[in-house]
Amino acid sequence: MPRSRGWILLFATGALWGGLAWPAQAANLTVHVQDVLPAGGTVRLGVYDQASYPNDSAKPVASADVPAVPGETVVTLHNIPPGTYAIQVFQDVNSNGKMDTSWIGLPLEPFGFSLDAKPFLSKPPFDEVKFNLVAGENSQTLHLQNAPKISPTDRARDAIRARQRR
Repeated sequence: MPRSRGWILLFATGALWGGLAWPAQAANLTVHVQDVLPAGGTVRLGVYDQASYPNDSAKPVASADVPAVPGETVVTLHNIPPGTYAIQVFQDVNSNGKMDTSWIGLPLEPFGFSLDAKPFLSKPPFDEVKFNLVAGENSQTLHLQNAPKISPTDRARDAIRARQRR
């Protein structure tokens, strides 16, 4: 093999192997949304990074809209890059695609944040809602706020009805 071809082959092989990056393993996130009202509707959930979290019109890193299951709605999101994130969720009781608010901007539908952070006049800051998502399986549980509390008896009844629907 002539010398110039050897260098070309060596360069091409090095460029090929040097250009390959092993993909980082993605994460799956299962979110258990508690205190879902029996009124039905849709549970709308978004996962946000720090840059997009403060912006109400930002596109989430991952999201899902699923039918509300009274008591607990479980949402599983797949192939999310590992990192630090926040969850925002609300139960769109009337399924109109938006969080209904009063004339002064207070939420009229149940909502929640990761780590069960409580808002005060605005959504909690990122530092109060952030959690680390690692490669593989992850789980978070949060409780909807602004909803009447469900008794353990009602929760058990709703869980039985939800299983019967499946």
